[in-house]
Amino acid sequence: MGYAESLGSYWRGRYKLAPGKYATVRDADGDAIRFRTKAAAKKAADAEEAKLLAGTKKAPRERITFGAYVNRWYAAQDLAASTMQNYRRHIEEHLLPAFEDSAVADILSTDIAAWEKHERAVPYAASSVKTWRATLHLILADAVDEGLRDSNPATKRRGRGKRAGRSRNRGPEKAVTTALGILLLAERMALLSGRDDEFVAGIVKGYTGMRWGEIVGLEPEFVRPKSIRVEWQLYELDTGELHRCPPKDDSYRDIDTPDFLASLLASHIARTRSKPCECHGLAYVFRGHGTANGSVSRSGAKLVDVARRCGVSTGTVSNVLNRPDAVAELTRLKVLKAISDLGYIRNAASGELAAHWRRSGFATWLFRPAATGRYPGRGSQEERPVPVVAEPWPGIPARGRGASKRAEVCWVPIAPGLTPHGLRHTHKTLMREVGTPPKLMDERMGHEDGSVQSRYDHITPRMRQALMTALTGMWEEALDARRTMSLGSPVAALDALLKAR
Repeated sequence: MGYAESLGSYWRGRYKLAPGKYATVRDADGDAIRFRTKAAAKKAADAEEAKLLAGTKKAPRERITFGAYVNRWYAAQDLAASTMQNYRRHIEEHLLPAFEDSAVADILSTDIAAWEKHERAVPYAASSVKTWRATLHLILADAVDEGLRDSNPATKRRGRGKRAGRSRNRGPEKAVTTALGILLLAERMALLSGRDDEFVAGIVKGYTGMRWGEIVGLEPEFVRPKSIRVEWQLYELDTGELHRCPPKDDSYRDIDTPDFLASLLASHIARTRSKPCECHGLAYVFRGHGTANGSVSRSGAKLVDVARRCGVSTGTVSNVLNRPDAVAELTRLKVLKAISDLGYIRNAASGELAAHWRRSGFATWLFRPAATGRYPGRGSQEERPVPVVAEPWPGIPARGRGASKRAEVCWVPIAPGLTPHGLRHTHKTLMREVGTPPKLMDERMGHEDGSVQSRYDHITPRMRQALMTALTGMWEEALDARRTMSLGSPVAALDALLKAR
């Protein structure tokens, strides 16, 4: 039964909602009613409780703003640091400016439609707006579960609010390349970085379909004679910290590797002998390169560029600079000419190795120029071709001041629009090309098919071997095609492979 509560100069009616929880009698505007007598307050409270018990009245909802609810929502989540980072960015940059002061119960579907229209007009990419709306839908779904509102206004009715005809928000088809494209891209990345590591990493990504974080987070102990074990990834947070965490969607897996790839990785690990990084205290298969983030604007030619230009070792170039009498005259003259052609400056800072690659730096200064043959525009600098010295083929990038004047040619595009993630699409496309069973493709890509049909599919050793044979065939065809372009390569790892053919 209800009861009357004295508040000095007036009484208010209180009635039971649930064990230990009481509500106050309110008017149509939601304000508490002040009764002059105890009896009036008690009578009104009894009437409200009777309505509640009879089912003709719903329990009043908690009135809370979206901003206050989000703070409470954050505290209830137990998610990976990378996921929480993304949620915070969506909420703080795009949802709170529009809904922070609105009561959760008062947000309407029309309010959300107006916000979405505004975001698209900024303009933000349609895919980004769709992601932010999904985050809003998730939050409001939890609010529905807590009884703060009856329905989720962020649920979009299919076909509602769209113009008739072809969708205006379709993005371009994801760019992919071929087995030869993978090889040429990897070679160019190695030429841009001045070392062979990017060549090996490019081949690994193209022939395994591993995610970017899985490549960066690959530790030597998980490289096996016949496979790569995906156990961890490194996820780059907004703070710059590389967070070591399980692979996306807990997609732990063993990726079978063809013999050529296992050999390439084993040679790379033996050659580099990576040391533990300071951030995690662990050794990784691939290290970053400091110049990847600024090689275009500040780095000059490297010692390795001179060596590649001449077809000699870096030790020979060092001897020309430090002990010229120990080098044959013709070789010495060849090295000195290469130094002049490339504009190499002795002892000039050319960047140092970093513990890990950075996603943006790698994509901007290594991958994109390799794929398109052009450096991207940044700040006051416009997009421009990668200037290269023609010999040896496919050319050594000219760096530093006056690079364009020293250049003899520039690279042509290999795969315009291709991104590092596009190599993952490429790998799946190559598997489809050779008729790989869907179950095996999903296993390699770290995808999960929850269908009943998939539960009755199984992978046999013969299926695995057929894929390894097909990938090896593609690799050998790509090497042969590359060899018809030039018998050798300035990239030592590739040069050895070409000569072995």
